[in-house]
Amino acid sequence: MKRFFILLTACLLGGCSALMAQAKKPTLMVVPSDVWCTQNGYMTAYDNQGTTVMIPDYKKALQTDPNLLMVISKINTLMADRGFPLKNLESALKSIEQSMAEDAMTTSKTSGAELAETPLDRLKRTAQADIILQLTWSVNTQGPKKSVTYNLQGLDAYTDKQIAGAQGTGAPSMTADLPVLLEEAVLANMDNFTARLQTYFDDLFANGREVTVSIRVFDNGSGLDLESEYGDYELSEVIDKWMYDNTVEHRFSKSAASETRILYEQVRIPLYKTDGMPMDTEGFVRGLRSFLRKEPYKIDSKVMNRGLGNAVLVLGEK
Repeated sequence: MKRFFILLTACLLGGCSALMAQAKKPTLMVVPSDVWCTQNGYMTAYDNQGTTVMIPDYKKALQTDPNLLMVISKINTLMADRGFPLKNLESALKSIEQSMAEDAMTTSKTSGAELAETPLDRLKRTAQADIILQLTWSVNTQGPKKSVTYNLQGLDAYTDKQIAGAQGTGAPSMTADLPVLLEEAVLANMDNFTARLQTYFDDLFANGREVTVSIRVFDNGSGLDLESEYGDYELSEVIDKWMYDNTVEHRFSKSAASETRILYEQVRIPLYKTDGMPMDTEGFVRGLRSFLRKEPYKIDSKVMNRGLGNAVLVLGEK
């Protein structure tokens, strides 16, 4: 009997260890910061619906600056050593190039509207990273000695909120190359940095990811608006109920509402779908679209991206 309890205890402990080992880690991707790209001439103009904005040209930076590849590789190694999976920036950029032709042909069947998505949002979506590690560094020269000053920021890929940070300057050296100097500078704060990343991700896993969802109505003369009645409820109430049923812990904020527009903020969506696939804002809103296509509503609608953490459902047509 004593032997039985010993075996049982060992099995239970082994099961607990297996569950802990299977705990999900956030997926990360390292990118050079906007400041670094600006200082080194790797910015390009982008037309964002009539407004010109400057965005980092990661492809050009990777192809022309060998130090960037070494620095990203070093951070990738340091994070991998601590059990954090990473997405490779160069591979993500190649995937984007393969899909750009398809996206360029994606338009509304009725109005001809194109997908609205910035290059950076496209990168985040393609990589499917939970957290972006934005890195800035500079090399300091003191006579024959060199040191590295760095700033590493962990940003939520959906909200761009900073959730962790580490910065510092390494000890001067006459012989070490850039990756070694960077490693020496970063190591002192790396464990605390990764602990903050994991704490934040654990909160997302328990309480959902925060996104924004907008509901709009096409002005196509159909008479459909958010005050249209279905039984005892207006359409806006039907959508409120769906949001209540499908958000994590029923958490969302309805910050604006009219007969043609609803804005939901602080919407907490699950990190993963029921099949284990990552959930994004577009996928969440497509669930609402599918619901409204069924009886008794039978409403056609179109989902439009407004960034990784923001999506619009336009009611009335595709």
